[in-house]
Amino acid sequence: MPLDARAPALRPCPGVRIEGLSLHFGAQPLFDGLSFDLQAGRLTALLGESGVGKTTLLRVVAGLEAPERGRVAASDAQPLAGRVAFMGQQDLLLPWLSALGNVTLGARLRGERPDRDRALSLLGRVGLADRADASPEALSGGMRQRVALARTLYEDRPIVLMDEPFSALDSLTRARIQALAAELLAGRTVLLITHDPWEACRLADVLLVLQGNPATLSAPLVVGGATPRAVDDANVLTTQGKLLKQLIGEEK
Repeated sequence: MPLDARAPALRPCPGVRIEGLSLHFGAQPLFDGLSFDLQAGRLTALLGESGVGKTTLLRVVAGLEAPERGRVAASDAQPLAGRVAFMGQQDLLLPWLSALGNVTLGARLRGERPDRDRALSLLGRVGLADRADASPEALSGGMRQRVALARTLYEDRPIVLMDEPFSALDSLTRARIQALAAELLAGRTVLLITHDPWEACRLADVLLVLQGNPATLSAPLVVGGATPRAVDDANVLTTQGKLLKQLIGEEK
């Protein structure tokens, strides 16, 4: 179901190929020939200890940082530029704009006329239809993160990169926004960085663990079933155990 009758229909989403990626952090090799695929239309969760290079990898995929060697390419052979949306750990709402103004910020920066009706529809989908004119300081942390999610969706990009976007939220709000994000991002090619194995197992179709120096990736762990999975789903609990073993090095 489209987000709104006036919203652009979601075009087929390409996969992303990361191939032969090499990058140093000072004298230390961060990646050395790293290769993997993001499956088209699927959510891939990336986990690993702090400092292993997850955010740097996300920045490379986003085109914000250039590798020393290697390439990032879409599976349809079309340029990635203009087809990627980014949602970070911090909501980064501009305090002088309303919730509605923050949702349409990208359009305004590009010199486009904001689609007010579509932005209002998205705010409605994230449960903030009555807070469109509110300033960020008048919103709770969960509300601000929902505005950031609406802003990400407003961009209508087929590829979405998310860097621990829910980590600052309390557990109840986090569970609700996880479910909302899974619903609204369905069909897009998503790479989600998270430190939370439970979150990864609830939301992701494919799980990857980044480990070592230079960093390498575990074999993909595929999670079955539609997302968002129920909090007490037996598959979530079983997969979480396997994932934790990978993270602490008990299982390769």
